Amino acid sequence: MRRSTALPKPPAGQPLGQTHAWLTLRTLFPYLWRYRLRVLAALGCLIGAKVANVGVPMIFKEMIDGLSVPQQTLALPILLLALYGILRFSTSLFTELREILFARVTQRAVRQASLEVFRHLHALSLRFHLDRQTGGVSRDIERGSRSIASLISYTLYSILPTLVEIGLVLAILFVKYDVGYVVITLTSLVVYVVFTIKVSNWRIDIRRAVNENDSAANTRAVDSLLNYETVKYFNNEAWEARRYDEQLLKWEEAATRSQTTLAYLNLGQAAIIALGVTAMMWRAASGVVDGQMTIGDLVLVNAFLIQLYIPLNFLGIVYREIRQALTDIERMFNLLNENQEIADAPDARDLPEGPLQVNFDAVDFAYEANRQILKNLSFAIPPGKTVAVVGHSGAGKSTLARLLYRFYDATGGAIRINGHDLRKLRQTSLRAAIGIVPQDTVLFNDTIFYNINYGRPAATREEVMAAARAAQLHDFIESLPLKYDTTVGERGLKLSGGEKQRVAIARALLKNPPILIFDEATSALDSTTERAIQSQLEQAAVGRTTLIIAHRLSTVMNADEILVMSDGHIIERGTHPALLAAGGHYATMWMLQQQEDELLSP
Repeated sequence: MRRSTALPKPPAGQPLGQTHAWLTLRTLFPYLWRYRLRVLAALGCLIGAKVANVGVPMIFKEMIDGLSVPQQTLALPILLLALYGILRFSTSLFTELREILFARVTQRAVRQASLEVFRHLHALSLRFHLDRQTGGVSRDIERGSRSIASLISYTLYSILPTLVEIGLVLAILFVKYDVGYVVITLTSLVVYVVFTIKVSNWRIDIRRAVNENDSAANTRAVDSLLNYETVKYFNNEAWEARRYDEQLLKWEEAATRSQTTLAYLNLGQAAIIALGVTAMMWRAASGVVDGQMTIGDLVLVNAFLIQLYIPLNFLGIVYREIRQALTDIERMFNLLNENQEIADAPDARDLPEGPLQVNFDAVDFAYEANRQILKNLSFAIPPGKTVAVVGHSGAGKSTLARLLYRFYDATGGAIRINGHDLRKLRQTSLRAAIGIVPQDTVLFNDTIFYNINYGRPAATREEVMAAARAAQLHDFIESLPLKYDTTVGERGLKLSGGEKQRVAIARALLKNPPILIFDEATSALDSTTERAIQSQLEQAAVGRTTLIIAHRLSTVMNADEILVMSDGHIIERGTHPALLAAGGHYATMWMLQQQEDELLSP
């Protein structure tokens, strides 16, 4: 079966649109203009290097003409030879000075652009990060930051020097000889540049398809490796390899077409240069034969042609690389254009210090318009009190924590702390006041100490160890060969579920916030450890405004108020004894869980 040669389509949602070159350059410009004095000094060195470079063949011409006269004394050639050496050295001197001046500008621009994208990604909403593909995003940032350095390098070290040299050479040819040389040179240059731009622009979609499919292949690889255990559980190594190869095949087709069209472009450029050089040398040779030009003039024209066409030949490669760099930078800067769904209001203020009360006032919320999660929900958590929320899966319990942490904004009603709408508070101030133990604990691929210390990086080692003791984790850590310096692996996979959850509890306790959220904080623990930690959690909650989200009712018995949720509503509320006495939904759940515990007990 004959394989199709059609250009591979990019992944869905990533069209091969036009590169917005000027918009990309305008976005990049401020990163460079911060160092305008260095930029201007580097440009001065660039011009100095090219003036010296153009002066070299002119001195060489005078030396040849001087030596061609038999009675000429050696004084003039020796002086010219010294000047020749000085100009040669000056070319290298100014070039290296330009490099010294501009090196920090390039690296600082790469660093600041990458940092801004990194910060923006962290500022984007949870919705964006749930939808994103980690492998593709990381590859876009990697290629984009690398391409900033490439673009600056090609522009300053190739494009501008070549343009300056072309201008100087054309001026010398016009003044010293006749307009015919200028016409031939300009015609060759224009034909070369137009041909290069036209063909390179035609190739840009091919190059972008290579990048799109490269990112897609990387995304599949990263996603598969992050889910290594799941792949093994279902014996799907061959399936994953086949899916990865399908994307690599699309990349191979695009990359092959890119390489083939590049060869045609190089052939066309070589033909144009050959015709231009031949025409110039024919005219110069005719001038020598007619006695209108000296041998030195012929050497000068030939030297100018070499100096022009060698960088011009490289200019075609540079243009293609610049187009590719612009494409890569555009993809990275497009991340900056991602809408920051949850942003601080212009008049946002910090959360006031002191005891904090949380109020959910008639809150409505939906992740999607046609799927309502919370419906006219109202309750309060008084300062220093503990409120627990229980209910079956899908009732909307964990959504409360996400809204309180302002990962999303309520679509109706308001959430207030001490009367202040969350949307009027600075997110950094709000989140600094909240400690959370999530249901699904994901750890950094670093040491246990680092992961606990992450709750408050300024904490001392003694404070970290105290938090570990409070989470019933210290003895386990001390039993490990490397103790607190033990690495936990990717996403904490070297630890059991219970051990990871205890690290999360220790991290939250170390943060020592006025508001605590326990979202199924003991769900991965066995009954013995759960009972041991439960008393520590209750002790940690003393004096703090605490929200407990739980499925196991034994963990919320001592809460000041228990809310029973179903289908986004509160259907029952009260203390543990009052709810049991009411004989409603909570009492039924309690009875069923007690029966399960009895069946599981030895």
